[in-house]
Amino acid sequence: MERKWWTLIAVSVGIFMLLMDITIVNVALPDIQRELHASFHELQWVVNAYALSLAALLLTAGSIADRVGRRRMFAIGLVIFTAASLTCGLSSGAAMLNVARAVQGIGGATMLATSLALIASAFHGRDRGVAFGVYGAVIGAAVAVGPVVGGALTTGVGWEWIFFVNVPIGVGAFALTLAKVQESRDPHATRVDWLGLVTFSAGLFLLVLGLTQGNDAGWGSTEVVGCLAGAALLLAAFLLVERLQQRPMLDLSLLRVPAFAGVSLVTLALAASMFAMFLYLTLYIQDVLGYDPLQAGLRFLPVSLVSFVAAPLAGRLTVRMPVRVLLFAGLLLVAAGLALMSGLDARSSWTALLPGFVLAGVGIGTANPAIASTAIGVVPHERAGMASGFNNTCRQVGLAIGIAALGAVFQHTLASHRQAGEGLHAAFASSLNEILLIGAVIALAGALAGLALVRRRDFVVSHGVAPAPAPAAETAG
Repeated sequence: MERKWWTLIAVSVGIFMLLMDITIVNVALPDIQRELHASFHELQWVVNAYALSLAALLLTAGSIADRVGRRRMFAIGLVIFTAASLTCGLSSGAAMLNVARAVQGIGGATMLATSLALIASAFHGRDRGVAFGVYGAVIGAAVAVGPVVGGALTTGVGWEWIFFVNVPIGVGAFALTLAKVQESRDPHATRVDWLGLVTFSAGLFLLVLGLTQGNDAGWGSTEVVGCLAGAALLLAAFLLVERLQQRPMLDLSLLRVPAFAGVSLVTLALAASMFAMFLYLTLYIQDVLGYDPLQAGLRFLPVSLVSFVAAPLAGRLTVRMPVRVLLFAGLLLVAAGLALMSGLDARSSWTALLPGFVLAGVGIGTANPAIASTAIGVVPHERAGMASGFNNTCRQVGLAIGIAALGAVFQHTLASHRQAGEGLHAAFASSLNEILLIGAVIALAGALAGLALVRRRDFVVSHGVAPAPAPAAETAG
């Protein structure tokens, strides 16, 4: 078998483990909360600590990978992620678990930042569309398997095993990477942008911290206002630092390329809407409807399996039709799915979510391969690590901010309904309905951004292999 297919397998195994870990954790959260006596705030950070360290380090990981080698960084990420997973499973308290999750995110950042770049280096022409279809299918498979495996492990042997399961997968992916994946790098890469790393990471941390603390400390409190103001200053400083450097961690000129800006907004919107919503849907199915983790995982299968089926089909279409159409259609279906889920009341069962699950699943499967092909398709090959890192940063920033912001609305609305005398089921359903509609609006905005901004003429030629010809309507747009 050709080396490029081994590269795809190695990357897919690593990304499968990385993404499965997110969906595995969702169904185990109620058990983690009970056994570790975690507060709702601490429970948010089981997800956010991971997402935050991922988001904060993706740009730097992609930049370093361009310089020292993408295969090397991917392998280092596998080692860190696997070791941190073991520590997560051994955690005796919420604080220890959250610190281990943050370290796990560091390993995940080095893997995720290099994943698309490794595929872009190995595949060209129409094979690239096939590779992106497989990549999207792996994302769908991870989402599909995660809740069921997580539910089975949590119910059968304990929540710790949702992390222990990563150890053999990580060891196998590490061995395969060293044996079969070809090294690639940017010959023009320079030193690490430490000032950019510090300003971006600190700014993002303060932003998410401020959003998370808003309900508990009060939105007008010194703590929250200070966090948000500090975040604005640091992120502004990051932009200034990047503008002044000859070879920045993030080439800001790329944001003036409509297609790059568009796919970044699409990625952010998808994560902040549908993927952030999984946390609150899981709490509803388990804490309100009373299903155990395995039963809850099985009820998420419709959205997961539909996504798994749609992704490879969409991957093949990325080289045959305007990619902005796929981005628009995918996010529009996600928006419709979220809106369709929002009709819950005190008498609703989980089947009320089913039509929305199916629509959203098709949307996720349609959007993911199109996002991947666009993110690295609009930059020169040697900057693929940076582009991959930034796109995945958008994904993790969207997830972290979505969880924090939707959680703030959810907690406020739930408290209001409970104070008005509503029962838990009715109050939870009403609060969930509100954030589902907010998520639908976010996804719709992402759909429109993709349609308006992603243009075929912004794509670059890869190693002399031109993109597949676009229809006249697309080249005109």
